[in-house]
Amino acid sequence: MVQDIAWFVSLGLMGLVAIVFAGVCLGAGTQGRVERPYRGRAWLFSALLLGGLVVAFATLTPWPHEVHATGHAKPVKTIHVVGHQWRWELSATEVPVGQPVEFVLTAADVNHGFAVYGSKDRMLGQVQAMPGFSNRLVLTFPAPGTYEVLCLEYCGIAHHAMVATLTAR
Repeated sequence: MVQDIAWFVSLGLMGLVAIVFAGVCLGAGTQGRVERPYRGRAWLFSALLLGGLVVAFATLTPWPHEVHATGHAKPVKTIHVVGHQWRWELSATEVPVGQPVEFVLTAADVNHGFAVYGSKDRMLGQVQAMPGFSNRLVLTFPAPGTYEVLCLEYCGIAHHAMVATLTAR
């Protein structure tokens, strides 16, 4: 909800700045006449702005953290995770399908990016694992199968091998 408001306010302010810029370009010139190069630039800028807004609205999806943000669903399982160079230590590797699972994360050494990927390499969610701090992530696994846990924060020479699996049943 808050992200949606921030998104629309940001778009509105960007649009306002673009309109002011286009007005300045159209009004530039001497003695009230608009010089041809500035008029062309204003129309080009306006067309690019409109195209950018269309692309932004057509391609951006809603925020994926609805369950976590609203707090409606109570997790049925909690999994404690510790990130180490270069492995994940998980208290459990089996998760229920269709029910919220809470991950409580920290790191033993450096920052790690805990990301859970489903089928077709689609990310279900991600959060930072940091030494001396606990972060929480609530995810609902939509279908049975194997999900990969990858590190998204470069953590050293074997970062690419920092992979774990979760089985949803």
